[in-house]
Amino acid sequence: MMRHTQLNNEQLMRRVANGDAAALETLYEQYAPAVMGLALKMLGDRPSAEEVVQETFWRVWRNAESFCEQQGAFSNWLFGITRNLSIDTWRRGKARPQPLFDNEAEQQLENNPDPQADVNESAWTAIKHVQVRQALSVLPPAQREVVELAFFGGLTRQEIAEKMGVPLGTVHTRARLGLQKLREALEAQGFEE
Repeated sequence: MMRHTQLNNEQLMRRVANGDAAALETLYEQYAPAVMGLALKMLGDRPSAEEVVQETFWRVWRNAESFCEQQGAFSNWLFGITRNLSIDTWRRGKARPQPLFDNEAEQQLENNPDPQADVNESAWTAIKHVQVRQALSVLPPAQREVVELAFFGGLTRQEIAEKMGVPLGTVHTRARLGLQKLREALEAQGFEE
């Protein structure tokens, strides 16, 4: 029997629709940080964003049978739920009377999303981050470490070689192979720049 971590999102959703709580937990572990990031960006309020995350995954559980992979990727469906819940939460907050603070204008800025923010762009960015994380997870550990140190750590290949205690040529090879595999994994996911 396959472990949940070996299943793709669509397979996990079929299991969730059949009442498999462990499949939902796997999806939660993969996507909760990105869902939180989107909700936090839209709402600017951590407690409200946490509620949106919980409600998002509750709706995934409750409405799993409504997910149709022919209509789009799971991540698009998930972030659509998050976006709609965030908008509803923000609107409810706007309708409630706000308590008075010493610096009311500053409090308003902290609790309301930036009206100039592009919500669709934020959701798209979150989706791309999830795709990159998933693609990185298929790389062999040594190649993944080189790619992460270069792109997320900002290290040069010489610095990576010193940090890892391997020859510079080995770092070059791992970087080339890792980037090649990363590109293939992203293309397989339909990643768009």
